[in-house]
Amino acid sequence: MQHIIGWDVGGAHLKAARAENGVIVRAEQIACPLWLGVAELDRAFHEAESAVGRAPLNVITMTGELCDAFATREEGVVGLAAIMARLLAPAHAVFYAGRSGFVERRDIAEQATGIASANWHASAALTGMRVCEGLFIDMGSTTTDIIPVAGGRPANLGYSDAERLVHGELVYSGLARSFLMAGPKLVPFAGQRTPLMNEWFASMADVHRILGQLPDGTDLMETADGREKSKPASCARLARMIGLDGNDAEEIAWERLARFFAEAQIREIMDAAALVLSRGLTASSASVVGAGIGRGVIRNLVERMGHPFVAFDDLIEALPEARGKACDCAPAAAVALLACAQFPA
Repeated sequence: MQHIIGWDVGGAHLKAARAENGVIVRAEQIACPLWLGVAELDRAFHEAESAVGRAPLNVITMTGELCDAFATREEGVVGLAAIMARLLAPAHAVFYAGRSGFVERRDIAEQATGIASANWHASAALTGMRVCEGLFIDMGSTTTDIIPVAGGRPANLGYSDAERLVHGELVYSGLARSFLMAGPKLVPFAGQRTPLMNEWFASMADVHRILGQLPDGTDLMETADGREKSKPASCARLARMIGLDGNDAEEIAWERLARFFAEAQIREIMDAAALVLSRGLTASSASVVGAGIGRGVIRNLVERMGHPFVAFDDLIEALPEARGKACDCAPAAAVALLACAQFPA
């Protein structure tokens, strides 16, 4: 029996997916705010471990090297690798270095550039093994990856975050954690265009909660004001963005404002997708593979674009009860399944 766990160590969440003989049997996403300190990874790991268990082989990808706990990305890669190796001992741990594949811990420092924020590459590489030509889009809590697939492999122009931002392959907008003041600067309200307050009073989780399109269990962080995660509380937080209280207007007014923010987010992602598609690497009939907790938003976007939509979990083998979480945790599931192919039992 082949047992492999894939880990995706992010700056806000830890994701884990357990594969047995090439089938995802369990997957889990745990809040892991590394900006509070790297001790958060220990706590999140033990919580995830209780859900997915242990395995003799563990494969790790990461984006958490960008967090404030580290002075440089290389320091972050080396530091997170050391923590994960300690937590997983005595089990074997290898690290995903994108184009260089899996590397051992002794090669971490040399391969740090390839390991840093390479989780999208794992998902796109696995997608290429299932779909020869298409577009892979993963919308998580914080960012959206947009990666073309051609000839059965990722056809990205950028590799680092900086490069992918330039080429439209990385959009810093996600389903839950994105700050509203980072989006449109003027919003329509009560027949006027009003500026936003440049404060973290509300997030996109509030927007999607107000609209009834925030999937259960996907908003794992504290709210901006520390209050409850309900529609009225989200309306009150949204109102603060324009200097008002929730009871200063009817609920329908906050729904209209939330819909404006949701539409602005879709337009931003659609613009980036149009830039990527303009390279002409994929046919107009090519499928768009959607993953992440925001795949419902991606499905909406893809319908507008006129492309067929395929959910990432439809491309992989997974138990029915694990399919949704595997799609939420696509990079963790992807590295686990890539490792199943490379390290047969």
